[in-house]
Amino acid sequence: MTLSFLLTSLIVVASPGTGVLYTLAVALAQGSRASIAAAFGCTLGIVPQMVGAMLGLAAILHTSALAFAALKWCGVAYLLYMAWQALRDKGALAIAAQPSAKSQRRVIVTAILINILNPKLSIFFLAFLPQFIAADEPHPAARLLELSAVFMAMTFGVFALYGLFAAAVRDRVISRPAVIAWLRRSFAAGFAALGVRLALSER
Repeated sequence: MTLSFLLTSLIVVASPGTGVLYTLAVALAQGSRASIAAAFGCTLGIVPQMVGAMLGLAAILHTSALAFAALKWCGVAYLLYMAWQALRDKGALAIAAQPSAKSQRRVIVTAILINILNPKLSIFFLAFLPQFIAADEPHPAARLLELSAVFMAMTFGVFALYGLFAAAVRDRVISRPAVIAWLRRSFAAGFAALGVRLALSER
């Protein structure tokens, strides 16, 4: 495991994106346990992308305009749906004094869907991880799995830290209706902006 891989992965994972935004929103809405669930769900959502890259799905998305567009617009629709949910204070982003086990399952499922419906993530795995596999590597598939596992562990760790930090200030937030309304609009705008960015993205 090279230092360049670890540093590059950390930059990629820590950069603000859909998963980070979702984890922060859930942490403020439902607290620390839900934020860990969101981090776990975002990490699980990497698995299909990793498997897709290994099976060549990412290559298909890269070369097929129709396949890429279909998955992209599903992702755009879901992000806009998340924006609407944030505005309405519904679903996994609803403010809850005592989150239930059912709500945490919803948080995990939503986080998984956020990553699955992002075609750029599959292409990222296809383009990023192979750079750190030597041409003479005797077991490239095993090496890819190793790199993916480290990337997933870093994703969970960084997202969990984001979530726990947000959850730490949650009590100060939910006691102020004006702040909650501002955050709800901010998160809705953030999801909508990410949806627009995905809509404008090319293969």
